[in-house]
Amino acid sequence: MARPSGLGRGLEALIPNDLLGERTSSLQEVPINSIRPNPHQPRLHFDEEELNVLTASIRAVGLLQPVLLRSISDDHYELIAGERRWRAARRAGLHAIPALIRTVDELGSVEQALVENLHRVDLNPLEEAAAYQQLIEDFGLTHEQMATRVGRSRAAISNTLRLFQLPPGIQRLVIEGQLSAGHARALLGTPDRNFQEALARRAVAEELSVRAVEEAVRQRTEPAASSATRPGRGRLRPPGVVELENLLSQHLDTRVKVDMGAHKGRVLIEFATLEDLERIYRAMTEPPPA
Repeated sequence: MARPSGLGRGLEALIPNDLLGERTSSLQEVPINSIRPNPHQPRLHFDEEELNVLTASIRAVGLLQPVLLRSISDDHYELIAGERRWRAARRAGLHAIPALIRTVDELGSVEQALVENLHRVDLNPLEEAAAYQQLIEDFGLTHEQMATRVGRSRAAISNTLRLFQLPPGIQRLVIEGQLSAGHARALLGTPDRNFQEALARRAVAEELSVRAVEEAVRQRTEPAASSATRPGRGRLRPPGVVELENLLSQHLDTRVKVDMGAHKGRVLIEFATLEDLERIYRAMTEPPPA
């Protein structure tokens, strides 16, 4: 069975033809054995666990991010960027991988084209996440730089990248359009991968809404809170709590939940990474601009 092409379709749309040139008028499938690593690669250690995770993902959904190569002889290439992806693809047993053949001084133009056109192209959520990850890995962009260049919030970038934390089977459902990005983000509310996969299959089979998936995750992670909603024991939330939740969510640019008890309450604030948590801290402590 052919593997999904993933980001290949997206990159062909993202990079203008005048940057691709005659030799690379479209994204190429390059035999993996004709590629050699860059001998000047400064990164000597590749985390074994991360490589295993990426290998499993490639086996399930294909290679979403093409590597960047330069030609060194007829039909032989050297990696410019993407050695981690190349190593994982070899482990996954791929015979050929998507690649762009560039000259080093053209990298800046490719990066600029990717950034400028990313938000204009109809990519599925995993393709979008792969494009962000490629820019971060190959061109050294931070989440904040990505957000500024494509006109999205840093939290949105971080939350999109979190989709790679899902099991490969769920990633495939997102790529195939059976699950939305909203469903996928809701599944990330629990670290239990077996539960994630079971709930994902149920969401597809029963056509569950994003809200229903969120509620199933909430009941799984907060059993005490869910038991309080049983008939005869439920209690209406005080007026204004939902509005305050929404205001806090908008101000912090992340999901916020307020739980009210009989004598005290708590506020739950979601964050994606340590950088995202630092952003939330600044949003809570720094005064607004004058």
